Amino acid sequence: MYAVVEAGGRQYQLSSGRYVDVDMVAGEPQTEFVFDRVLMIVDGEKSMVGKPLVDGAKVVGKIIGHGRGAKMVVYKYRPKKGTRKRTGHRQGYTRIFISSIAVKDKVLSESKDEGKRERKAESKEAAPAKKAAEPKKSPAIPAAKKSAKGAGEKK
Repeated sequence: MYAVVEAGGRQYQLSSGRYVDVDMVAGEPQTEFVFDRVLMIVDGEKSMVGKPLVDGAKVVGKIIGHGRGAKMVVYKYRPKKGTRKRTGHRQGYTRIFISSIAVKDKVLSESKDEGKRERKAESKEAAPAKKAAEPKKSPAIPAAKKSAKGAGEKK
């Protein structure tokens, strides 16, 4: 089951129990975030398509945190003028964990856990520490004999 929602001028396909990175939104981490502009809900063979929105539908999520994407390099120059300008840009985003999809207060899909992040943290605590790898020793290679052609030879 999934829902198609609109957020920040873009459309996202969301399903419960998954993460989504949307353009930066206001809100503190660990607070609830509601997507109320639901365009379509698909449940197997059944689907609800809004005109333009599905009435009473909402997707509820939890803000995990804010971050910044990879750097994009912007390089401007004017030919034959010696003018060059190099700048960068990093787009901000908000990571949201999708917890449920509901229509008219009836929950269609719900996630029980918080996601994989917490499970990974628990498994790291329980796992034994790995030994540091020893550097490989390379076998000693004998030096090649140098041959001097023409040096010191007389005929």
